[in-house]
Amino acid sequence: MGGALMDREIHLARALLVEGNPLMRSVAAGQLRNLGVGHVSQVSRVKDARLLIEREPFDIIVCNREFEDSDESGQDLLDELRREGQLPYSTVFLMVTAQASYHQVVEAAEAALDGFLVRPYTGALLSQRLTEARNRKRELDDILRALDGGQTEAALALALRRFQGKMPYAAWCGRLVAELLLRLDRPGDSRLVFEKLAKGGATWARLGVARAMMAAGDNGNARKAIQAVLTDDAGSADAHDLMGRILVEQCDFDSALNEYREAATITPGCLLRTQHAGALAFYQGQSAESLKLLERSLGLGVQSKLFDALSLLMIAVLRHDLGDKAGVASMREHLRRYQERFPESRRLGRFCPAADVLAALGSDTEQAMEPLRALSAQAGASDFDLEAANTVLLLWARVPATHRPALEHESLVERIGMRFCVSKAIAEVLVASARRADPALSIVRRCQARVASLAEQAMELSLKGNAAAAAQLLLEAGEKALNAKLLEMASLIARRHGDTVPDADALAQRASALMARNCQAVNHIAGIQRSGRSPGGLQLRVRVQEQPDVIATA
Repeated sequence: MGGALMDREIHLARALLVEGNPLMRSVAAGQLRNLGVGHVSQVSRVKDARLLIEREPFDIIVCNREFEDSDESGQDLLDELRREGQLPYSTVFLMVTAQASYHQVVEAAEAALDGFLVRPYTGALLSQRLTEARNRKRELDDILRALDGGQTEAALALALRRFQGKMPYAAWCGRLVAELLLRLDRPGDSRLVFEKLAKGGATWARLGVARAMMAAGDNGNARKAIQAVLTDDAGSADAHDLMGRILVEQCDFDSALNEYREAATITPGCLLRTQHAGALAFYQGQSAESLKLLERSLGLGVQSKLFDALSLLMIAVLRHDLGDKAGVASMREHLRRYQERFPESRRLGRFCPAADVLAALGSDTEQAMEPLRALSAQAGASDFDLEAANTVLLLWARVPATHRPALEHESLVERIGMRFCVSKAIAEVLVASARRADPALSIVRRCQARVASLAEQAMELSLKGNAAAAAQLLLEAGEKALNAKLLEMASLIARRHGDTVPDADALAQRASALMARNCQAVNHIAGIQRSGRSPGGLQLRVRVQEQPDVIATA
C-alpha cells in the first residue's frame, strides 16, 4: 500500500472527492476506501467543494481539473483556496486530469500542488502519489503545524533553517519563507528570497519579486516585472491580477478593468476575480458588464467565505437603476440573511439600510430619506470608512434632484471629500460614486485640491525651517477633517524635526492616536481588492515584532 505513514494513519484520514462524472466518482471513492481511507465525502461541483472545504477539515482532497458543461475548474479552486488561506497547509491536494499538457503541469507546480494524476489511473498509482505527498507532509510536519496554528514567526524560523541548509524540500520552504516575510511586512527580505528562487524562471517566483516591490511602494519597477511575465506568458491570470492592482493605484482605471477582466476570463471559476472585475466595472460606469459579473459571482458561491456582501449591494444598485424592484428586493433579502449570520457586523449594519433606501426610492422617495439621513449622520463616526462613504454618496446620487436638499447634500459631500481625499485614486472612486449628482463632482475635486494645497503649504513651511508651524497646520486640518494623509504628515514632520518642534512627541502621538481611532485601515479601493475580511466584514490585522536581518545569507 505504499509508505509507512499510510499504513499507520490512513484509516484516520478524511478525504474529499470532487468529480463531476458519477461513475468515475464511484470508482475513485472505491479506490480511496481500498487504500484504507477512513472517511470519503463526495461532491460533483467546484462550488459545493469550496463550501465544504470552508466548513470541514480534510486531510486529502482529490479533485478533477476539468468539469463538463462548466467553466469552473479544479485549478481555479486550488489557486483561490491557496491564495486566500482557506486550505490548511497539512492537507494533501491531488489533481486529476484527462491530459497533462506542459502548461497544466506548470500551473500545477506553481500552485504548490501535491500530486498530479492523469486519467485513467490505477489504484496503485493513486497509492504512490498519496504516499509521496503524505510523506512530504510528515517531513515538514513541524512547519505545517506552526502554520496551521497561526505561529507565523515559528514557521518562518523553521522553514528558513531548512531553506538555508538545502535540506529536503528546500525549494518549497524557500517559497514559504518569501511569502511569510511579505505577511510580516518585510518586503525587502522577501524580495531577496523571491529573486533567488526566480533564477529558475518560475512565473510564481518572478511575480513574487513584483509583489515584494509593490509592498515596498516600488510600483514602477513592479509594473516592469509584471509586464515581463506577461510578455512571456500572456495567459498568467496572476500577472493580470497584479497588473490590475498597480493600475488602480496609478488611477488608470480603464486599463485596470481590462486586466481584471482578463484575469476573470482566464479563470472563470474564480469567485474573487469575478467579484473584483465586477466591482471595478461598477465604478467605471460599465453597468451591464458589472451586473453580469457580479451576478455570476452569486452563482459561484454566495454562501462562500470568499463572497463579499458588497457585491449584493452593488447588484441592488444596478437593479434599481434598471427599475427592477423585484431584483432590489431579492438583494435586500440576501443582505438580511447575511446580517442574521453576522449580527455584530457594523458593515452589514450599513448595507441593509442602504438596500432599504434603494427599495424605497423605487416607490416613495420621502420614505427613503429617513434611513438615508441616518446613514449620512455616521459620516463623522470613527468607524465610517471609505466603503461607507461610497455607499452614502451613491445613494444620494440616486435621490431625484427635486427631493435632494442642496445645502444638506453638498455639506455632506464636502465632509466626506475632506476626510477621504488622501490620494488621487481614492478621489476618483468618490467621484465615480457621486457621478449622478453634478454638484457633488466639483465638491470632491475641490476637496482633493484643498488637501493637496494644505500638504504643499506644510512642506513649504518645513523647507523654510518652520517645521513646528507645518506640523501644527497639518494637525489642526487633519483633526478637523479626520484626513489620514494630513495626520500622517503631521506625525512624520514632528518626529523628523523633533529638535525644533515644541512637544514633538506629544504632537506626533496625538496625530497617531487620531489616525488609529478615526482612519480605518483600508487596503482595497471600492471592493476591488480583498482586505482580509470575512463576509461579515471583520478586519484581520497582523501585529509583528522587528526581526533581525537573516535573509541576506540565504
